[in-house]
Amino acid sequence: MSGMASDHNNSSQEEYIPHYLQKEDPFASKLSREADIIAGFYLTIIGILSTLGNGYVIFMSSKRKKKLRPAEIMTVNLAVCDLGISVVGKPFSIISFFSHRWMFGWIGCRWYGWAGFFFGCGSLITMTAVSLDRYLKICHLSYGTWLKRHHAFICLAIIWAYATFWATVPFAGVGSYAPEPFGTSCTLDWWLAQASVAGQVFVLSILFFCLLFPTAVIVFSYVKIILKVKSSTKEVAHYDTRIQNSHILEMKLTKVAMLICAGFLIAWIPYAVVSVWSAFGRPDSVPIQFSVIPTLLAKSAAMYNPIIYQVIDCKFACCRSGGLKAKSSLKKSRTYTISASRDSASMNETQLE
Repeated sequence: MSGMASDHNNSSQEEYIPHYLQKEDPFASKLSREADIIAGFYLTIIGILSTLGNGYVIFMSSKRKKKLRPAEIMTVNLAVCDLGISVVGKPFSIISFFSHRWMFGWIGCRWYGWAGFFFGCGSLITMTAVSLDRYLKICHLSYGTWLKRHHAFICLAIIWAYATFWATVPFAGVGSYAPEPFGTSCTLDWWLAQASVAGQVFVLSILFFCLLFPTAVIVFSYVKIILKVKSSTKEVAHYDTRIQNSHILEMKLTKVAMLICAGFLIAWIPYAVVSVWSAFGRPDSVPIQFSVIPTLLAKSAAMYNPIIYQVIDCKFACCRSGGLKAKSSLKKSRTYTISASRDSASMNETQLE
């Protein structure tokens, strides 16, 4: 019986034909023209906001590049990845949505798929590195003190090499890039898992090394940070002002990193779920109209980060200005008290004379 079942599975894998080979034109849109126009306008707005926001973050960071902390260097790298997705990838999909078909053929499809996966993987691995940096700085001070700028640049080289490796693996014949079921975008060929065991190994490797493992590291790091902060808040209150200010800055960077990771995962997890279902679920069971929604949501991830930077920075600036005002008023009150005491002392001396 087991032999018959394995034969049946092998035959079903051999008989499976992915959606992009079932019809003569895999790049024709399967959506209505109105839906394509709406998606095109949506991506145009997302692309403009993402380009302006991430460009602004990079520009402002370049003005103080010699003063950037290791965590801030990682944040700039994240903005570079998001800007790359917006500049390199989004124009292809915007033009295709407005044209009601993918306009760039198989070569453009593979390039678009590679660029999207390369910058997306780079973003997630960068956030993983940031979470580890935050974990060491908050939970293990003895380790966090030796993390310097040159360590951050070494980490950047590892991140780019990691993303390049996994994005280029499909070109070595292990996997591939293919059109989405709705026709006007391209992605990793998740449907290879339906066709062969080698395809299943490829998809599982991508899922583990480029999604599950980094996400597990991020969740572990921030759970540990939250527990540590709860237990150490009272301890920090007894330290001097310099240590308290350093702690406030570290917590600010940690909040930024946590919000960025949350926004990224919220945007990408629905797409990951649909992709896994396409790879290992019943063939072609995901409705085409449904598959486009997680794709569009994932493409919006690059827009959130600049907004998060500005909200946290404004809140931090308000707190800091409030602290400065309090210090200023305290300084004025001390000056007034000293001058008043001096005046009273001089009056007493006059009376004595």
